[in-house]
Amino acid sequence: MRQVLDAADIDRALTRISHEIVEANRGAGDLVVLGIPTRGEKLARRIAERISAIEGVTVPAGALDVTLYRDDLQLQPPRGLLPTDIPPGGIDDKVVVLVDDVLYSGRTVRAALDAITDLGRPRAVRLAVLVDRGHRELPIRPDHVGKNLPTSTFESVRVRVAEADGIDAVLIADAPGTGENA
Repeated sequence: MRQVLDAADIDRALTRISHEIVEANRGAGDLVVLGIPTRGEKLARRIAERISAIEGVTVPAGALDVTLYRDDLQLQPPRGLLPTDIPPGGIDDKVVVLVDDVLYSGRTVRAALDAITDLGRPRAVRLAVLVDRGHRELPIRPDHVGKNLPTSTFESVRVRVAEADGIDAVLIADAPGTGENA
C-alpha cells in the first residue's frame, strides 16, 4: 500500500471543503451535514465542527446508514445495520450536505439519496467527498472534493480516520494478483 494523503493533507482538504460549503451556501444557518457510516460519518462531524467554528453557529451533523437502500445487497457479505442519526429539526427545507469518504461507482450515493427521500424533503442535497477516484456507473458528481485521485479499477482506495482507525491517511492498494509483485 502506498500513502497518498497524510493527516495534514486530510486536515487541509476538510478545511477547504468546509469553506467551500459555507461559500456555496452563503452561510450555515440552514445546513445539516450527514455522513455515510463509518468513515463518512466521522468526516461529516469534522466538517460540521469546522463550519460551526467558521460561522459561529452550531451546524447539526448526523449519520445516514444506506445499507437497506443498496442495489447490490445480494453481492455483498451480510453486515449489520448501522445507526441512522438525524439531528433534531430533521432535514425538511434544509440544505443537506451528504459526506462520504470515497466516491467510486456512485451507487452508495444513489442509495443515500433514496434514504434521504424517506426521511424528509430537503431544499437541496450537496455531496462532499474526501476522495473522488472516478469510474462512475451513475450520473453522480460531487460538489466538494478533497482530492481527485485517478485510479485503476484494479486498485482500492482505503481511507483511515483517527476516530475509527487510530490514524488519518488515504492509501492505495493494488488488488491481489496485480501491481509490481504480480
